[in-house]
Amino acid sequence: MESKNRSAYFEYFIDDKYIAGIMLTGTEVKSLRAGKASFNDSYCLIQDDELWLKSLHIAEYSHGTVNNHDPVRDRKLLLNKKEIKKLQAKMKEKGYTIIPLRIFFNDKNLAKLEIGLAKGKKLYDKRETIKQRDTEREMKRYIK
Repeated sequence: MESKNRSAYFEYFIDDKYIAGIMLTGTEVKSLRAGKASFNDSYCLIQDDELWLKSLHIAEYSHGTVNNHDPVRDRKLLLNKKEIKKLQAKMKEKGYTIIPLRIFFNDKNLAKLEIGLAKGKKLYDKRETIKQRDTEREMKRYIK
């Protein structure tokens, strides 16, 4: 199962992409497999040379017991020190932020998060994106 952050490409210009592991509990993994993740207002933050995922909502597992997880807890992301240092250097530049793009399971059935180093779009950029999307849709309709 894969969950995508569709609004990310509309709100931001994505410069670099990284694949990071996520530290999850058992009920979170089961909930992700059911596709119960919401990216609303989620972002990544570097604290003490560690990368953290903030405010990603993973719904509580329906068959979970008392040991069910907190839906919006902070989750640690697993990246190499070199990659974290590179991200930290870019974050010091004005306007850059780290946002989650998609959650997926790899070949070994491990949960992975694709994060992007992004720069926010202005209003006129968003209008341009809408215009581009509409033109592509018209072209596809014409071709068929």
